[in-house]
Amino acid sequence: MFSQTALPPVLEFHLLTPERWKDLEALFGERGACGGCWCMWWRLKRSQFEKQKGQENKKNFRKIVDSGEIPGLLAYVNNQPIAWCSVAPRETYSVLERSRILQRIDDEPVWSVVCFFVAKPFRRKGVTVKLLKAVVKYAKECKARIVEGYPVEPKKTSMPDAFAFTGLAATFRKAGFVEVLRRSETRPIMRYFIKER
Repeated sequence: MFSQTALPPVLEFHLLTPERWKDLEALFGERGACGGCWCMWWRLKRSQFEKQKGQENKKNFRKIVDSGEIPGLLAYVNNQPIAWCSVAPRETYSVLERSRILQRIDDEPVWSVVCFFVAKPFRRKGVTVKLLKAVVKYAKECKARIVEGYPVEPKKTSMPDAFAFTGLAATFRKAGFVEVLRRSETRPIMRYFIKER
């Protein structure tokens, strides 16, 4: 699919709209990004998620995209989709609302960055930092004032990619996010405060 793995200086970013569904399918592949998730992990009760892993999740995520809701951004290199980031107002993700460790820290309205998926040849090349910056720009255009993330900060220097789907704390810091609370040793809550201009 990719003729090169070196990251060009410029990536293109596009909202996931119905017209770009085929690009998401190409990026996620048969496995639906990770184990049939199709970006439904944060939207469903665990029992429901397990029941509809795979094609059912894909169908439900497609309905969200077809409804006109924008569930996130795709990154492209030479017109090929290479990465995905899910971002929306926090209340979109019911699992976040029920989380003990990631529960709301105040009443401020926030946009939440909940997951990433980067094509294997482009991992560990700074794609997520650039994606986060594009996400902040998009959230600002939507009048958001705070973008919140829930990355992992592993105790070891490396961890399997599948466990880093929420992003790494170091990546969020590089994109200008700051830690605002930590209820778990490895799960900081980080925010980017969008300044008015």
